[in-house]
Amino acid sequence: METYNGWKNHATWNVALWIQNDEGLYNLAKECGSYNAFKAVMEELGSTQTPDQVSYDDDSLDRQELNDMVQDL
Repeated sequence: METYNGWKNHATWNVALWIQNDEGLYNLAKECGSYNAFKAVMEELGSTQTPDQVSYDDDSLDRQELNDMVQDL
């Protein structure tokens, strides 16, 4: 199985990249404690995708991998 920069696919990598490298997103995700909570807050704020236009609700996202990453912040 191929991966994208160590992540399941491009979409998962892109979301993780933004969360880990944008101070505001990082702090929000850390406070939320899970990817699902982070996604819900982002939706409430009216933001549904990364600046690279990858949806936070993309069907191809590996949510477990993102949850693990957020919990490790």
